[in-house]
Amino acid sequence: MDNCRKILVSGIASLNLNVTDENIDQLLNFIKLIEKWNKAYNLTAIRNREEMARLHILDSLSIIPHIESKRVIDIGTGAGLPGIPLAICLPEIDFTLLDSNAKKTRFVQQAVLELKLKNVEVIHSRVENYHPEQAYDAVLTRAFAGLADIMKLTAHLLAQDGVLLAMKGQTPDAELAEIAAKKSVISVSVPGADVERCLVRIQLPEQAEVS
Repeated sequence: MDNCRKILVSGIASLNLNVTDENIDQLLNFIKLIEKWNKAYNLTAIRNREEMARLHILDSLSIIPHIESKRVIDIGTGAGLPGIPLAICLPEIDFTLLDSNAKKTRFVQQAVLELKLKNVEVIHSRVENYHPEQAYDAVLTRAFAGLADIMKLTAHLLAQDGVLLAMKGQTPDAELAEIAAKKSVISVSVPGADVERCLVRIQLPEQAEVS
């Protein structure tokens, strides 16, 4: 895992993030867990651990400067991405990780236990069927669906002044054109990876505005 450690240390420095050595150890252990469970659960198409470090871990961490909420739900978390890397590095924020795939939520729950994360709740459910007691400050998605669909599916999860954060590849101009809500596109750089990334931020002042 020495190469992975170098990739993470260098990438985190490039992102100018305040991450402890203990956090980096947890991130490396998370990569090991994905690698171990991937054989049986097919969690991710990426099999190379160095690529996991770049395209899963650093990709997830690249949006940290844009997370200002205290309660965040990661919709369609899959193998726990971006939720688990973010929860490791942002222990002061409460994360809910939701996915409809039972195998994947089983893995995520095991990862939460093994990594001793106290700020993560794992939910096995379809997003439209999940109705939390308390609304979230932010809904976070990574390669989940089109923006209009995400807004319709997640509006009931957000507090009145909540924000939707959608991680995307290229700027989704066609999807953005369908949205009337206040929105912005933030260019995101993933250290060591030759990939195009952006974060779409959509402000929902009132849930009633989402049909």
